[in-house]
Amino acid sequence: MTNSLPERSSRSQVNPKNLKYSKDHEWVRMEDGVAVIGITDYAQDQLGDVVYLDLPPVGTSLDQYAKFGEIESVKSVSELFSPISGEVIERNEAILENPELVNGSPYDDGWMLKVRPSDLSELDRLMSAEQYEEMTKAE
Repeated sequence: MTNSLPERSSRSQVNPKNLKYSKDHEWVRMEDGVAVIGITDYAQDQLGDVVYLDLPPVGTSLDQYAKFGEIESVKSVSELFSPISGEVIERNEAILENPELVNGSPYDDGWMLKVRPSDLSELDRLMSAEQYEEMTKAE
């Protein structure tokens, strides 16, 4: 994977409009009543090459905005925060074996967890793609 400036600038701010975003750079996508969670393209770009992930096991209860794991890159270790409360029903084992999937496909193959939400109204506390893009432009 190359990290050339032109590639970054062409990929930046390409946030799917059907997702909701947290100030901590996580996203959530609802699929048939299940919340799929990952980190944004902006976050993976800031981290650099992801080399390790620590994710909670299935059955773990998550609280909105609370830490649920860690992501390690060649640059640093960062905490991961849940954009929604609920129970982990699946974790993406593929990214645990191949963490670089988070860099290459943060919104698709690089998803992290599937959660059974406990309070769908929490989605209203998250940002739209447009709001998230405005926030990242200010950083």
